[in-house]
Amino acid sequence: MRVTIVTGSAGLIGSETVKRFARDGARVIGIDNDMRAEFFGQEASTRKTREELVKNIRGYEHHEIDIRNASAIEELFKRHRNHIDAIVHTASQPSHDWAARDPQTDFSVNANGTLNLLEATRKFCPEAPFIFTSTNKVYGDTPNRLPLRELEKRWEIEPGNEYEQGISETMSIDYTQHSLFGASKAAADLLVQEYGRYFEMPTVSFRGGCLTGPAHAGTELHGFLSYLMICAVRDRPYRVFGYKGKQVRDNVHSFDLVEAFAEFVRAPRSGEVYNIGGSRHSNCSMLEAIDLCQQISGKKLNWSYEDTNRIGDHIWWISDVRKFQSHYPNWKFNYGLTEILEEIHAALASSR
Repeated sequence: MRVTIVTGSAGLIGSETVKRFARDGARVIGIDNDMRAEFFGQEASTRKTREELVKNIRGYEHHEIDIRNASAIEELFKRHRNHIDAIVHTASQPSHDWAARDPQTDFSVNANGTLNLLEATRKFCPEAPFIFTSTNKVYGDTPNRLPLRELEKRWEIEPGNEYEQGISETMSIDYTQHSLFGASKAAADLLVQEYGRYFEMPTVSFRGGCLTGPAHAGTELHGFLSYLMICAVRDRPYRVFGYKGKQVRDNVHSFDLVEAFAEFVRAPRSGEVYNIGGSRHSNCSMLEAIDLCQQISGKKLNWSYEDTNRIGDHIWWISDVRKFQSHYPNWKFNYGLTEILEEIHAALASSR
C-alpha cells in the first residue's frame, strides 16, 4: 500500500493533508511532537487534533518525532522505503516574533529539520514528490518598496504595476530584511530547490501567504484570522501593530492549499517554486477583517492600535498564483474570505 508521510501532521495544514490523502487511499504516517504548545502555550497545542486523527482516520500512524532528530527520521523512512509515495513537510516554527527570541531553535527546526527530511527522502525514496510549505517571508520586506496608495481601509498597489495582480515568483529574495524566521525558511526553501535540481528529485516550495481554516489554533503571534475571530467570540482584547491597520494579506483555506499539494503529487516537477495564497480572490486589510469578524460574530471587537509595526512585516501582500494555475489548470479556489471566516466562527461556536 502506498504511504504518504506528513510532518506537522496535527497542525492546520498537516491535518488537512492527512485527511485528504487518506481519502485518496493512501496510508498516512504522521510526524508531530506538538512543539506548537512549546512555541505558543497549551492553548495552541495540537494534541486534540492528533487524537482525533488517530481515532477517525483509518490506518493513520502517528510518530512523536522531532524532525531535528536525523537518526529517528532516517529510521522511519528506511522502514517504509519501498512504499513511500509522497512527503508533505508542513512542520515548522511559524512565527517571526518567536524566532527573534530563540534563533537557534527556529533555525534548527526550520532549516536543519528540512535538511534531515530531504536527506532521508534522497536515500530511501528519491522518486517520491517532496512538498514543502514555505512562506512569503522569504521575500523579506522587499514588497514594502512597492508603490502603494492609501485608501480608506487598506493600502493598495498603484494601478499598472507589474505586481498589480499579485506578487509573483520573479521578486528577488536578496537585499532585504527577512526577519530571522524568514531567513530560516529561506534556507529551507533553497535546500528544497537544490535537492530538486542537483539530485533531480521532484521537489516543490509553496510560498504561502496567510494559511487558515477552521482547524487553525491562532495566537497573537501567528494565525491572524483565527486569532481575530477568537478574540471577537471570546471577548478578548486584540492588538493591531502599525501601518494604520490597513496592511493587506491574502488568505487561502487549508482545503484549497492541500488540493494544490494533490495536484503536484499527480504531476510532479523538479525544484519548483510557487507563490500560493488567496490572491485577488481572497484578501483583506486588518481593518476590513475586523469589520467582517464583527459582522459574522455579531460582537464588537475590543481592539487597540500600536504605531510600531512588527519587524519584517508586509504592508501589502497578495500572491500571484497564475504560474501554479498555468501548470495545474484543474486547480481552483473553493473558499473566499467570507466563507473562511464563517467556518472559523462556526468551529469556535461549536467548541464552547
